[in-house]
Amino acid sequence: MPSPQGLRRLVARALPFALALAALAPAVASGAFPGAKGRGPLSPSLEELARPAVAAEPLAAQARRLGVPLEGPGSLVRDGGRVLVTARVPGGSSAAFADLRQAGARIVSAGATIPSVTLAVPPARLPDIAAVPGVRAVWQVRAPVVRTPAGQCEGGAAISEGLGQLRVDDARGAFELRGKGQTVGVLSDSFDVADGSATDAHGDVLSGDLPGPAGTCEGQQLPVDVLAEGPAEGGDEGRGMLQIVHDLAPHASLAFATAFESEESFAENIERLARPTSEGGADAGTIVDDVAWFEEPFFQDGPIAVAIEDVTTDGATYLSAAGNDNLIDSGGNEIASWEAPAFRDSLGCPEAVEKLPGFKGTHCMDFNPELAVDRSFGITVAAGKTLTVDLQWAEPWFGVGSDLDAFLLSETGKLLADSIEENAGASGTQRPVEIVQWENTSTVARTVRLVVNRFSGATPRLKFILLQNGGGVTATEYPESSGEDVVGPAIYGHAGSAAAIAVAAVPFNNSAKVERYSSRGPVTHYFGPVDGSTPAASLGSPEVLAKPDLAATDCGASTFFASLSAGVWRFCGTSAAAPHAAAAAALLRQAKPTLPEQQVRSALTDTAVPVGAFPATAAGAGLLDAFAAIDGLPGPIEGGDGPSGQVGALEEEPAGGGAVPTVAPAAAPPPAPVPAEPPATAILKRPPNLVRTRARAVRLAFHFGSDQASATFLCKVDRSRFRACPSRFSRRFGLGRHVVRVEARGATGLLDPTPAVARFRLVRAG
Repeated sequence: MPSPQGLRRLVARALPFALALAALAPAVASGAFPGAKGRGPLSPSLEELARPAVAAEPLAAQARRLGVPLEGPGSLVRDGGRVLVTARVPGGSSAAFADLRQAGARIVSAGATIPSVTLAVPPARLPDIAAVPGVRAVWQVRAPVVRTPAGQCEGGAAISEGLGQLRVDDARGAFELRGKGQTVGVLSDSFDVADGSATDAHGDVLSGDLPGPAGTCEGQQLPVDVLAEGPAEGGDEGRGMLQIVHDLAPHASLAFATAFESEESFAENIERLARPTSEGGADAGTIVDDVAWFEEPFFQDGPIAVAIEDVTTDGATYLSAAGNDNLIDSGGNEIASWEAPAFRDSLGCPEAVEKLPGFKGTHCMDFNPELAVDRSFGITVAAGKTLTVDLQWAEPWFGVGSDLDAFLLSETGKLLADSIEENAGASGTQRPVEIVQWENTSTVARTVRLVVNRFSGATPRLKFILLQNGGGVTATEYPESSGEDVVGPAIYGHAGSAAAIAVAAVPFNNSAKVERYSSRGPVTHYFGPVDGSTPAASLGSPEVLAKPDLAATDCGASTFFASLSAGVWRFCGTSAAAPHAAAAAALLRQAKPTLPEQQVRSALTDTAVPVGAFPATAAGAGLLDAFAAIDGLPGPIEGGDGPSGQVGALEEEPAGGGAVPTVAPAAAPPPAPVPAEPPATAILKRPPNLVRTRARAVRLAFHFGSDQASATFLCKVDRSRFRACPSRFSRRFGLGRHVVRVEARGATGLLDPTPAVARFRLVRAG
């Protein structure tokens, strides 16, 4: 199972995808019936929160009353005594800034292309925000989910096993690549704010697990460029991701920006990471995230996906955690989502919904695709777990004409929780989404009944995903696809974008298995991307996107994140898999800096290795193979980036300015004994005697060794002269016979008098 700190985090705020399963915090709905719709711009939850009696209650009591978790994914995002909300202002948010500030709001961020603004507002001032001219809808921001789940100079004290599993060590040795000249940008919750973690960023630098001035590794003394730190309650999952990148690409420059402030700032930080340093950016050629927001659309690309499209068009490679929302029941069915081709009106509702005042409770969804009518969908929730249902329907943002509502009932028909946003019309959110949560506080599993009522509008295609971050739901009433109803796929939002490489999770100790929680594909879009406030046009035919794209390592070793297992901190989830793949992409880009972005993607996917018998909907193209990806590149490889040596730490610049940092002298190690005899040479790895190829030339790799650890090597290929070469050596060979000779040279200059020899022949494959 995932660990308690690290899946992909949900947002209406965001979800990191580490498998650190810090349990989704309690969401207990009050027993009060929801109020009637159409009262004003405030969402029902904000109307309730704005009541003086509710605003004066402790935060835990407020959470119970509103039916949201107290903290964690799905909870209200707070800033001190303020709550974060999003307002739709069709006339242009900037024009309303002065009025919003006068009404008590602090502007957090504003959409550059869509008419929305995120605000921090004291609960008591929410009615004043709703009264600002031009404000059409105001709804709560929910906390996102993260797609969670003194060292040497090649990765530090804790090195992820992905180094070997993904053959990054082979690629680094054969092609002399460590990431020099590349910048990898990471988006997650926070970098260095977590209290009580096993290490902090400075300690990670001292141990070699992150670069920085206090480190003593050559080429690794440029600190992480933190463009935007995360919230104070962050778990530093971003630092865990950066450790993984540093393990695999230790000479790459690293940058971080939070994805946890708002959806708008997430999109802005993507573009900022890619921006040149001269323009205030990080100039990142490879960018990776592990965050998803609850409200990101299922059926089209949203603003975050649009930002990804922009930076990849400009040449960056973008990777994202696929998510940790897959669920498997006792029968082996993947049950994380349910989708119907249209709203099937049962012409009635369960009694608890029918009797709600003002809700027209006579048009509930029929979940049974057969002749019998079933007005509720059974979901079994494990003891102590929180259920999160993300319901969306196939209408584009700002073109929402249907208003659906979601309710959770007990097995006896009692109303437990609801989501009743006003979606359609001039005063609606104009987002086709309802999110309902409920916590099972009992000591046994309980089954609840999901009811979906059509308040107004047409009969669109609809889908819900159980965003469970690795578990908590053990069974559903309809566990298999039937007719045109589809059960299972749970990848959504920007991870489902064609521009992003969505990464699935494979355990570090089993390359034939995809983690059971790793979200499955595919993804289907019916509309163009969100662009301003104009509804996107329907696509001529649905666009089916094969997701995930590939798989990489999870649960590798870390210094602090996210759960301790047998004395080792292990970072699990697709949150960990994505930075492994990002590091490999950076090495590939270093090997071939002029390679177009699409060919970077192709090199990674075309050479991936199948994961057991798992289908592409689980593993994508397969487990990433860094050596094969780089080995298959056309033309010469730009290597020459060998292992780091020890140097002195840089002295920190005094606060307030002062001298330029200098290198402090490193303590001299005791001299090693010098062998008096010449070294012996061995060829540890070589190609077979007969190599068949369909190409005119092929790159082949060798690994040399010696009985003296300090030995270096000289190589002679065919009729060339002996020249210095690394212990892991590769080059391209044409058709015909070839001979490679290698001799070790000891620390005193003595040469092995009997060089090792490898003879082989390349022939055209028949």
